[in-house]
Amino acid sequence: MDTIHGTQGGGSGQITIGLDIGGTKTRGLLLIDGVPSGEAVSGSANVQNVTRAQAAASLAEIFTALGTATVDRVIAGSGGVDTADDAAALGALISPYAPDATVDVIHDTRLVLAAGQTPAGVALIAGTGSVAWGINPAGDEARCGGWGYLLGDEGSAYWMGREAVRHTLRRFNLGEQPDELSAALMAACSVTDPEQLIARFHAADTGRRYWASKAAVVFDAVHQGNAAAAEIVAAAARRLGGLAADTARLLDISGPVVVGGGLGMNQPLLQDLLRQDLERAGLTGIRFLDQDPVYGVRYLVEQDVRRG
Repeated sequence: MDTIHGTQGGGSGQITIGLDIGGTKTRGLLLIDGVPSGEAVSGSANVQNVTRAQAAASLAEIFTALGTATVDRVIAGSGGVDTADDAAALGALISPYAPDATVDVIHDTRLVLAAGQTPAGVALIAGTGSVAWGINPAGDEARCGGWGYLLGDEGSAYWMGREAVRHTLRRFNLGEQPDELSAALMAACSVTDPEQLIARFHAADTGRRYWASKAAVVFDAVHQGNAAAAEIVAAAARRLGGLAADTARLLDISGPVVVGGGLGMNQPLLQDLLRQDLERAGLTGIRFLDQDPVYGVRYLVEQDVRRG
């Protein structure tokens, strides 16, 4: 459990807990009458990445840390919420920790757009996975990608880690010595031979999050001047830009585009390349979040109050 910030729950105001459930972490935000009053960080509660027991333990840590005796509403954004059944399953996992609350489960892209404080536009997540979702002023919605790492997640941290493995194995097949990227990747994976990466990739203890963490190796290699690593990052930007551009085209809008996710918020090189690709596609109002998407819950609550 990471550090808790702010004041824990209490008092008689309307209590809302926002959850941003990512592939690596779950972030919780406590709002009292719409004002942020505490936050907490725990492990992932996304059952696509961890077991139900691990997800439940992470949620328990969040709710315990925020110290609320009574919760009126929970707004949970998570990847993998593709159907009503997905939303119901996550809601059922959350409900024991807030038995008297109304639980609203939404796709995490909605949190990203809300954190950008705009009612319409395209939200692009570049994190452990990748997905774009948007809504236009008429209320029409569209989504591209977000199919999971076996089917898609192009441009994501996992995708970049896997591309680094493939690059290393291609060099091995061609009888070439490991370059800077290959050598750094093998060191990060504690192997001494490129061929050992095959078994390592399929091992039970190296799942999606493990390979997503190797995106950092790719960025480090770019800074060392490795051309292959630079191409992986450029390709990631193109793939991510394509998701956002396709979504905007379906909605007949040109922006704004709000980018979230660990890569999208924290990797300046990717940001620069992605901005260039988005602008070439005719998109405007491009912004990269500088606060966690869970703060989008505050905007959603404010919008509900205005509508009410």
